[in-house]
Amino acid sequence: MVGAPDVVKPAEKIEDQSPHVANTPVYTISDDMGGLDYSMSSINSNGDLKSPNGTAPDKKINEADAEKQPLSGKKEERWWTTLMQVAVPFFIAGCGTIGAGLVLGTVRDWEVFVNVSAIFVLVPSLSGLKGNLDMCLASRLSTQANLGNMVSMKEVISMVVGNISLVQVQAIVASTVVSMFAIIVNTITERSIHGPYILLITASAVFTATTTCFVLDFVMVMVIYWSHKFKLNPDNVATPLAASIGDIVSNSVLAVTAQYMYEQIRSSLWQPIMLICVYFSLLPLWVFVVYRNKYTKKVLTTGWTPVISALFISGIGGIVLDQAVDRFRGYEVFQPIVNGIGGNLVCVQSSRLATNLHQTAIPGELPENTRILEWPWKTLFFGTSAAKVARMLIVLAIFGQIIFMTVADFVYQGVVTIQAAFGITYVMCATLQVMVLLYLAYMLIHLMWKKKKDPDNAAIPYLTALGDLLGSVFLGLAFVVLSIFGLEYGNNVQ
Repeated sequence: MVGAPDVVKPAEKIEDQSPHVANTPVYTISDDMGGLDYSMSSINSNGDLKSPNGTAPDKKINEADAEKQPLSGKKEERWWTTLMQVAVPFFIAGCGTIGAGLVLGTVRDWEVFVNVSAIFVLVPSLSGLKGNLDMCLASRLSTQANLGNMVSMKEVISMVVGNISLVQVQAIVASTVVSMFAIIVNTITERSIHGPYILLITASAVFTATTTCFVLDFVMVMVIYWSHKFKLNPDNVATPLAASIGDIVSNSVLAVTAQYMYEQIRSSLWQPIMLICVYFSLLPLWVFVVYRNKYTKKVLTTGWTPVISALFISGIGGIVLDQAVDRFRGYEVFQPIVNGIGGNLVCVQSSRLATNLHQTAIPGELPENTRILEWPWKTLFFGTSAAKVARMLIVLAIFGQIIFMTVADFVYQGVVTIQAAFGITYVMCATLQVMVLLYLAYMLIHLMWKKKKDPDNAAIPYLTALGDLLGSVFLGLAFVVLSIFGLEYGNNVQ
């Protein structure tokens, strides 16, 4: 993906240069992971050690120091500092997920959703684009901020322009791919295909993805920049705040666009055709900007596998949503909440883990006493450095889901109608989803680091997509189990 720090490899011994670097291992920059301005020191033209900001380090950095010392020089956060920085945006994000669920609950009876069921298949994938694209951008920029590379305004502007252009390229291509997936699924399930619906689905997906990503990109850039200015950790703040409007904006834009296109194709097809042509005519321009930007050039050809793979994983969640909406009234209200909260929390953890690896380890080498495979309780409760934040996130998930579930029910129906059996089952499923995601995040991020792949670019798409799939499946199973005993939420809807 974009702006990821480069792999820093031990170089051969440098001899016959200045005395203080002779016979001392130093680090050179390679482009295995894309991007520039890694925090490790490099050699300048005079043979002196030089840090990214141009200043000489106070002491030499050898391989042992690189693995043991945080390169940013920052002290470890206190648990209450982390909790406050995560909790505030988390609850703001929860309001956004509630809004996204209420939007789906409102539009499910719109004519386009009734007659073109493939629209429901698009919902998790397009919402997941904020994880595939926007949250990766947030994670990368947060890492750059923590590494001290967002000091020069010129570099910040270059970084932002390149990233936003790249996200537009990825949004156009990814939305086209996911619209084709939705069309194929709809053709198989309905055993028929309607030509104008192909244009409707494609145009709606492309417009929703590009518009939502463009809005979220600017929100995240501002959040990360000002978080850095006010000495807050962007890893704790950026992704939840971005997600707070991501789901509701995505669902709202998709619903309005799809309904509008549905009404237009009855008389003429020129509007969806024109919209598709405009976006694909802009694609070469975005590609040119990305190719000329040093922060994004490499990602243009190497960052597609996680994005496309994650879209198909989210697409399976969309099939679950499409089937569950027909069977269980109220499922569409809670599904965005479960998926959104799980994705938000795992993005916080994955962003923090990636930043920590960038600060304390060399790509390809794990920090001391760190293993890829760990027992679940060591990564979630006690036993690893990641467990402290994981415990916090699990507690937030439990209390947050209780609050969000109650508020969503009250707003949707006008009164609180949730029965104890539904509430307990719902919270258990949501908590299980978060725990599985946090455990997978720990293993996936350390595995990618061991394989010299930047987790800022590759991990979050998989994790958010798995969050969508697991959330949809677990919630669906909860509704199925409750329906067996006649206790499902749908029975309470008047």
